[in-house]
Amino acid sequence: MEIQEVELTIHPNGQVEISVRGMKGVACVEVTQALEQALGNRILERKMTAESQESSSRDPNLLPPLEIRG
Repeated sequence: MEIQEVELTIHPNGQVEISVRGMKGVACVEVTQALEQALGNRILERKMTAESQESSSRDPNLLPPLEIRG
């Protein structure tokens, strides 16, 4: 099974970037929903990666990568 990870980067200006990798499909928002809420739901930008356009034939429960800046 491919490694799935969520990475948080906190920039010097306080901006938080969330990156989700190793997941395919379009449901990745569910993975980051609790983090987004904890950070005040102030999303400045949401970029779906190429992996989010891929289908997962191995496991339908895998979620796609997502990069959120807020």
